[in-house]
Amino acid sequence: MSNPASAPVPSAEPHALPVAVPHGPVRVIDTREDYLDAVARIAAGTGPIAVDAERASGFRYSQRAYLIQVFRRGAGTFLFDPPPIGRFDELQHAIGSEEWVLHAASQDLPCLREVGLDPERIFDTELGARLAGLPRVGLGAVVEELLNLHLAKEHSAADWSTRPLPESWLVYAALDVEVLVDLRDAMAELLTKQRKLRIATEEFAAVLAREAKAQPAEPWRRLSGLHSVRGARNLAVARELWQARDEFARETDTAPGRLVPDSALVAAARNIPASKKALASMREFTGRASRSQLDRWWAAIERGRESEELPAVRVPGDALPPPRAWAERNPAADVRLKNARASVTEVAELLSLPLENLLTPEVLRRLAWAPPAQVDQASVAAALAELGARPWQIEATAQVIARAFVEADQNAETASEAGS
Repeated sequence: MSNPASAPVPSAEPHALPVAVPHGPVRVIDTREDYLDAVARIAAGTGPIAVDAERASGFRYSQRAYLIQVFRRGAGTFLFDPPPIGRFDELQHAIGSEEWVLHAASQDLPCLREVGLDPERIFDTELGARLAGLPRVGLGAVVEELLNLHLAKEHSAADWSTRPLPESWLVYAALDVEVLVDLRDAMAELLTKQRKLRIATEEFAAVLAREAKAQPAEPWRRLSGLHSVRGARNLAVARELWQARDEFARETDTAPGRLVPDSALVAAARNIPASKKALASMREFTGRASRSQLDRWWAAIERGRESEELPAVRVPGDALPPPRAWAERNPAADVRLKNARASVTEVAELLSLPLENLLTPEVLRRLAWAPPAQVDQASVAAALAELGARPWQIEATAQVIARAFVEADQNAETASEAGS
């Protein structure tokens, strides 16, 4: 396997950054024997472990990993083919308690956990870049900023279920992990200088602890453009078409949108065709499986037309009204939100943090809509904790939010007395 990223080669372009290249040849490990040998070598290495995974999003139904890359100093770089290897329990046992370095860890953790890889500690270089206030946080941009290397990213959206994987893809995949440990060290140094390392540590732990989102009760309602479908009967057709497509996508392990796009399903539900022939003649009903599976789609439409279980036209939820409607629906909350947002923005600027990382807009909105009965720093801190804010976020914002809420309520009271 390849060693740590070699000395960069100069770019042919004048004044361009050197291009990162791997030390040696790269190959895919796809047998248990080679896998177990790699585990032993990784265990004998030193320091943090860089980990990455490549999926086939947009091509396959599943979000499984089709390549897992691991790098460790003193061991080298290893590219594993998960389908033939199966579970990675031996690797988990060898490195589970070590620090893992990932870029945008929340994207890779689900597919890593699926094969038995689950870290206890992580360093997320993408999240670290956000907290450090870097203008761009993609891996290539951060590597250029902190390591002064150019990292090619032309295969990020490739179909990684392809076999055999092209050599250029393997080089790309190897470099994605070979730069991560050096990047982690540079990022930690930057965060330390900015006095944000404790913040970053809490945020990394929060990424690990975050529970996977529960599947919605009616996932078909996520169809893009469904808002244009009117009436319970038309919604029933949309539901049946979505379910038919999802079943076929699962059977063939194909991304649903590659079979028939959402826009086609919505068009058929919005203007229900009277016959299979009419469906086949619909210009809006497109997609590579729109005609080859015409019987499947027509059967779904018939089920929707005949169903006695009609879906609700409107589904109650706990979503708050959009802020633009607050002035009319909840004027006091509107003033609280505006006051608090201005105060929190000042704190974010003072700390050189993106506003959404200091406190997510949803948390602030929910707190402004339904504040504690007695507004003070302690009650606001408790409410923030209940809404999922981390200790450092509470420490930075509870006092200013409480003050902003009190001022907003006092101003509203004064305005009310003046009006009366």
